[in-house]
Amino acid sequence: MKKPRIYIDTSVIGGCFDEEFATWSNGLVVDFQAGLFRPILSDIVAAEVNDAPERVREKFKEILGVEHDFVANSPEATELADGYQARKILPPKYYADCLHIALATVAEADLLVSWNFKHIVRFEKIRLFNAVSLELGYKPLQIYSPREVSTVEGG
Repeated sequence: MKKPRIYIDTSVIGGCFDEEFATWSNGLVVDFQAGLFRPILSDIVAAEVNDAPERVREKFKEILGVEHDFVANSPEATELADGYQARKILPPKYYADCLHIALATVAEADLLVSWNFKHIVRFEKIRLFNAVSLELGYKPLQIYSPREVSTVEGG
């Protein structure tokens, strides 16, 4: 059976050290290590993690140590992110969030996982992102929080 490919944004990695989110972020990392899912990491996440605290950078390295896919920004992803911006789904200052969605979409991730409930894991935003993606010839993207995806029992 094909492993689901999951694009994770930086909030998932940082969530490993947040009291509210640690159970599910760390559970998802354990799921990656167990081979239940295949993480998709990106150069955008790598750049964001580079400015994060040491423990977040170490957790990123830990995830890089499992079998994963790595995607880099591309003209296709930039065009798609620009399409999201043109539809004013998010303000320009949150362009990196548009890039995360675009990279996951272009990479044909099975889903994107994030703790960003303001800009990413939000019903009306997901519908808008997917409408633009479909218009530009891409498949819709499923978006969830780690709590909905990790196999860990918590809370």
